[in-house]
Amino acid sequence: QADALSHVEILLRMRDETGDMVPPGQFIPAAERYKLMGLVDRWVIDNTLAALREPTAPRRVAINLSGTSLGDEQLLEYIRERLEHHGIDATRLTFEITETAAITHLARAIHFIGELKKIGCRFALDDFGSGLSSFTYLKNLPVDYLKIDGSFVKDLIDDPIDLAMVDAINRVGRVMGIRTIAEFVENDAIKARLVELGVDYAQGYGIARPAPLSEWREECV
Repeated sequence: QADALSHVEILLRMRDETGDMVPPGQFIPAAERYKLMGLVDRWVIDNTLAALREPTAPRRVAINLSGTSLGDEQLLEYIRERLEHHGIDATRLTFEITETAAITHLARAIHFIGELKKIGCRFALDDFGSGLSSFTYLKNLPVDYLKIDGSFVKDLIDDPIDLAMVDAINRVGRVMGIRTIAEFVENDAIKARLVELGVDYAQGYGIARPAPLSEWREECV
């Protein structure tokens, strides 16, 4: 069980004034509209690093960054300072950026990734395959992981085109020395086919369901 939870992704949720859970699709667009995503990213980073001080915390965590944060030089310094403050090894952090954000801010993304990789952080390119020029831009982005877009993964058992796309992305990743992660893995049949293809990691309800950080202590003993 501890090994199964050695790598986790931080997913953001919010509670409203009545205590009900609000999904990110309802509050992230508002945060983006009012240019608050930089503050949101900082809050997530700081709280995640604080949680990683727990002895039962996963070995590595992935944190999603907004596209607006890619050009924020102050965020680079903030991450370095918070790592030192909490005493967390930078190699435990993976930052996820979407393919669309990386392509839109390519030069800034390359600089941002390069600076944090110097201290040991890793990077994943999220939703890979959803963009129009995926493979062209990939050669310029020094990422460690490709997250294969879940729209291809969820139907790969029944759709030969989706299967071919997943296979192609995985093969390119292997040639480039980039590990692959399949999203939306919801059952054993999909998981078994991904093993046959040689995909490195899987993520989805068929692997583990989202849970509060407070449950790390119970699950990792």
